[in-house]
Amino acid sequence: MLRDSFPIGDAEGVLCQVQDRSVQNPARRNMFDRSWAVVCRDSAVPVATIYAFQGLKTDPLELIREYRREAVDCSGSGPAATNDLGTTQTCKVAGSQLDWSVTRANAVNVSYIAEGFSAYDGAAQLALRSLIDNSPAPGTIDIATTSVADPFAFARVQAGTLEPQQALEEGYRRNLGGDYAEAAAYFETLQKRLEDEDKGDETRGEFLINRALQKSNLKEFAVADRLFISAEQENLGKPVSERLQRNFEAIHLINQGYFEDALERVRQPLSEGLQAAIQTEQGLTISQPIAARLNADTERARMLGFVDDLSLSPGERAEIIDAQGLQLEGTSLRIMGQRAEARRALLDSYTRAIAVRDGRVITIVRLRAQILGELAALSESEGKKGQAESYLRYAIEILETQYPERRAVSGAKARLAAFLLREGKEADALTLYREVIDESLGKRDAASGFANQLVPYFRYLAPLIEKDAGLADDYFKALQVLVRPGVAETQAILARELSASSDEAARLFRQSTDLAREIEQVRIGVKALTSAPQTGTTPGKLAELSARLAELENQQLRTQAKLGEFPEYRVISPKALTLTEFRETLQPGEAYARLAIVGQDAFMFTTDRTGAKAFRLDQPEEELNFLVDVIRSSISSTEGGRVVTYPFDIERAHALYKTLLAPIEGDLANVQHLIFEPDGALLRLPLDLLVRDQASVDAYIARADAEGGDAFDFRGVNWFGLGRTISTAVSASAFVDARNARASSAGREYLGVGRNEPVGDGNGIKALALSGNDTCGWTAREWNRPIADDELRAASNIVGREKSQVITGAQFTDDGLMAKDDLNDFRIVHFATHGLVTPPRPACPARPALLTSFGGEGSDGLLTFQEIFDLDLDADLIILSACDTAGGASIEATRAAGVGSGGGTALDGLVRSFIGAGGRAVLASHWPAPDDFDATERLMSEMFREGRTRNLGNAIRASQKRLMDEAQTSHPYYWAGFAIVGDAARPLLTPSNVAQTDDADNSEAAAE
Repeated sequence: MLRDSFPIGDAEGVLCQVQDRSVQNPARRNMFDRSWAVVCRDSAVPVATIYAFQGLKTDPLELIREYRREAVDCSGSGPAATNDLGTTQTCKVAGSQLDWSVTRANAVNVSYIAEGFSAYDGAAQLALRSLIDNSPAPGTIDIATTSVADPFAFARVQAGTLEPQQALEEGYRRNLGGDYAEAAAYFETLQKRLEDEDKGDETRGEFLINRALQKSNLKEFAVADRLFISAEQENLGKPVSERLQRNFEAIHLINQGYFEDALERVRQPLSEGLQAAIQTEQGLTISQPIAARLNADTERARMLGFVDDLSLSPGERAEIIDAQGLQLEGTSLRIMGQRAEARRALLDSYTRAIAVRDGRVITIVRLRAQILGELAALSESEGKKGQAESYLRYAIEILETQYPERRAVSGAKARLAAFLLREGKEADALTLYREVIDESLGKRDAASGFANQLVPYFRYLAPLIEKDAGLADDYFKALQVLVRPGVAETQAILARELSASSDEAARLFRQSTDLAREIEQVRIGVKALTSAPQTGTTPGKLAELSARLAELENQQLRTQAKLGEFPEYRVISPKALTLTEFRETLQPGEAYARLAIVGQDAFMFTTDRTGAKAFRLDQPEEELNFLVDVIRSSISSTEGGRVVTYPFDIERAHALYKTLLAPIEGDLANVQHLIFEPDGALLRLPLDLLVRDQASVDAYIARADAEGGDAFDFRGVNWFGLGRTISTAVSASAFVDARNARASSAGREYLGVGRNEPVGDGNGIKALALSGNDTCGWTAREWNRPIADDELRAASNIVGREKSQVITGAQFTDDGLMAKDDLNDFRIVHFATHGLVTPPRPACPARPALLTSFGGEGSDGLLTFQEIFDLDLDADLIILSACDTAGGASIEATRAAGVGSGGGTALDGLVRSFIGAGGRAVLASHWPAPDDFDATERLMSEMFREGRTRNLGNAIRASQKRLMDEAQTSHPYYWAGFAIVGDAARPLLTPSNVAQTDDADNSEAAAE
């Protein structure tokens, strides 16, 4: 039987959802009896609509004509095609060459019309077949896609097309199924819709705490705190909402490991008189939408044996929420070691939950599974292993009934698999773990909520994979379900764009992704406008934005339909690489190493063309964070607004080397190029500066302690980066994409930009566009210390002035770069300017930008994270010779740029935005680019000289060696700050485009 909302497509391509829109449009019952919207990934609006009619006497096309989003002309269409469903007529969308399909079908006493863009015929007809059969029809969907994972935008489209109460139910289902990010998108969209309809006040508090819980589940704890505080007064005294807030805050505390605080919160009494009110229910009312659902056809619910949460009375909901509170109490008590009290609370919770409607309530399916999991843990601790296993298997069984293919099922399976490993049942455990990994591949943040249950799997496999190729493949596959930086997704999207078979295909792909980001930006603008104090101009601005949003949505749908003409975009990217496929991309002398944080454990995996090895690090994540923080603080610290460098902590750099790389030192001995995929704190520190041997440490200490010794002289140290190139990969697939990406087709070799124009005294001059207020703006001081353009001039001379361009001074403006229409004609784009990455105040969000000169009206002297995404680049390399450009952007800044994932971690800032703009590789800095001893200018200039005959990695390695060998620049601060995100084995300069000059020639700008 079908639910009101159901997915269509096979396991490899569940790209579309069918949404019942009948309740949303009751006035249209005069025209048709029922309607459904077909929504698909990568489209901001429904792609097709299906209508059902009973007892028709009028042509149905005449009835639905006024409800079409598009004007359609069927006058010139040929004869209708016939298949087993019915007949399909192909029309034209007015003002375009796009086809529009109208399919007519008949069932018992019902006539159907399915219509929409012909590019989506597969989705529309599969949905129609499912509705006629009243069960999901098997089949595949062949549509154009641009993204590589289920985007939040898909969830927002679904929430926007459903009737509000249906959308609320789907949001709860995703939350209970463990898909927290999708649930958050549902609640945010639905809250906005209700506010637009002046119905938001009664539900605002409940939506706020639901959003808060989603943020907590995604580990955005500070955001969750703010949302809970905002909701407190809204929910006070409301029988259901106040209970939910109590429970959700307890879950929030458990998520952070504060179990005693969670126990105290869940035991806090409700508002005075609230318990009596809920027991009598005399003061409670059932809203009209809920009443409609209670009176609606419940045949489907009876057939399945379940009713949804929205069909419950407030008293029944409160009883279930109180049962959940007891479960949270039991969980906290179990973790605190109070087993007898925990068991009593859990059993009481289970009894109260199943007493509501005889346990036939969708809401309590997840609750029952959680209680069973907790009881299993108690039974295992008491030696009752058989009972524990039974509890865990039953939890999976009941979850699969309501949440197939959801994370909740994967989490339950992983929990059972971990138990089986502890019991020595390796074969059964590995079978389950493989199921979990296969079900999770290709999903964003796939292991969120159950990563801890994967720790035993990684621990078990690590020592075995060196001798078992099959287990090595399992391990490599499992690594790909872990959380990755958002830049990995952006890299994958760029790879799809570059796979285009024609310029037109690439243009349409880029147009579609740009439109998707702009749609999100306009939605954020609408939300900000409605949240701000209302003025007389607010309605007009809202109307303007709403019209713009509708226009963009239509443009995107048309673009996607046109994109469907190109076969390369009608397939989904592979969910995962096999180890064999990855090894095929490696060259002799290359190896890949992956650091993975799983739970609190850290694992290192390495492979070359023939073998693999893995091991668990001695230090947990917390100790790795400490080591990296201490090492970084010896390189670059900000004190009193100034960058300060201390003698490098060579002892801890060696200790970190021993932890990370000493166990595989032999395997790396002959590796000339290491592709390293970092995680956790290592996203913020290059491997080059790790110290390989104790002898280097001892020699340095002896020399520094000697009379007249220099604590900043690190010559002779055996750095890990000596003799090898290191590429930073953001995922295994992203590196393969970077390696296989077609080279830039740009006609010119080099564009260098920098040396902004100062603003003078500039009292009170601030750039406010990043925040909208001067609290988080930047002062004129940032513009009054421009970076010299020597490295740009030197690089231009080496490349050849006729093949390059340098833009500096007053011409180097943000609006000038945004308006420059030939940016995609340069294969290297080099910025030498200040990077404003660290917020001006700790309370301000990270909104990274590159500093420019001030331009015309509207210019803020900053090329922002959001604006960089909008640049049209076709570059093999972006060089960011600025401060901390490998840093991250806040989640707020990421969303404001219209990007629905990632944010908050290193590499998710400027690196991500330049890849999104079209850069194959980015050379970015982990700390402020040093000016002392002309270190950065020398590093870059020498890199370009070496790049005439060497690839990118070897060129920068040779340049670094020059600085290492001089006492005044041997400290890692001067030579180790830049990392190559992408493939360092690709050429730096195109040989045919390199000026054939001696180093001494054209030296006027070399500044040496």
